[in-house]
Amino acid sequence: MNVIRTEDAVGMVLGHDITEIVPGEFKGVAFKKGHIITENDIERLLRIGKEHIYVFDLSEDEFHEDEAAVRLGELFAGSGISFSEPKEGKININPEYKGLLKINRDLLDEVNDIGDICVATIHGDRYVNKGDLLGGCRIIPLTTKKENIYKIEELAKDKEPMFQVKPFKKFKTALIVTGSEVYKGRIEDKFGPVIEKKLKFFGSEIFYKEIVPDELEIIKEKILDVKEKGAELIIVTGGMSVDPDDKTPGAIKATGANVITYGTPILPGAMLLFAYLDDIPVFGLPGCVMFAKTTAFDLLLPRVMAGEKIYRKDISRMGYGGQCISCEVCTFPNCHFGKH
Repeated sequence: MNVIRTEDAVGMVLGHDITEIVPGEFKGVAFKKGHIITENDIERLLRIGKEHIYVFDLSEDEFHEDEAAVRLGELFAGSGISFSEPKEGKININPEYKGLLKINRDLLDEVNDIGDICVATIHGDRYVNKGDLLGGCRIIPLTTKKENIYKIEELAKDKEPMFQVKPFKKFKTALIVTGSEVYKGRIEDKFGPVIEKKLKFFGSEIFYKEIVPDELEIIKEKILDVKEKGAELIIVTGGMSVDPDDKTPGAIKATGANVITYGTPILPGAMLLFAYLDDIPVFGLPGCVMFAKTTAFDLLLPRVMAGEKIYRKDISRMGYGGQCISCEVCTFPNCHFGKH
């Protein structure tokens, strides 16, 4: 740092906080370390009694922390992402609308390995709401070499942005509730209202619902029927165990659907089935979805609603973090469940 006459400090970077005291009115920081001094600041600095100040004189090969933070914000922000005004070299990252958060983990790791720059995020592949805090980017020193920023710009070239939010799509959803006891009116359907509520959260509604008995051919034909009716998402509930009288998995397979998985390394939700009938996502939901707050269905549904293609590897990797511990007060998705 250099000591310089205040009048000569325009355009330089303040090297320390400066406190101002106005008796009976104010005592606090008037100028923070890292502030770029402007012509308008000079009179106030002199009034505070600062005839000389300590400054950083930016060299040609350096960026001020705030300028560097803005450049990185513009680089990292993909679709649906905004960032705050810089403050002391830090910006906050926020979503512009509800959707599925995607984070480029490889790029994140590469950036954090460079030095001078830190980027912290929440987990991706989860739903977020407009205005949520997704992460922050901070320049650690008051200045950083331009080569650091240029290196990051080169790393990010032709790659997915570090942050993006995929909007949820409105799916024409068909719900097929299986169970002879429900079909014959012996018990009330408790599954339907749960699924309707979950779909409504993502902006979709059920356009067709029917209760059918535990008969493989009937379930199969009903799935094919709703496909012909224009269903874009098919959900079949109940009858998902390995008991001989549970027919739902066999019925889904009998339609010719490509079963991605029958069984997940997620608890609750181990007996969930996920398939594609042509390009239509099909869920076979176990009974736990009806009564547990969060299950495998809650981890996969946001990705499906954002239009993502689900592969077996996506599901098999969910074992790490796949145990819900049924907290007394559920904070999902702000918890470990489904994070890996």
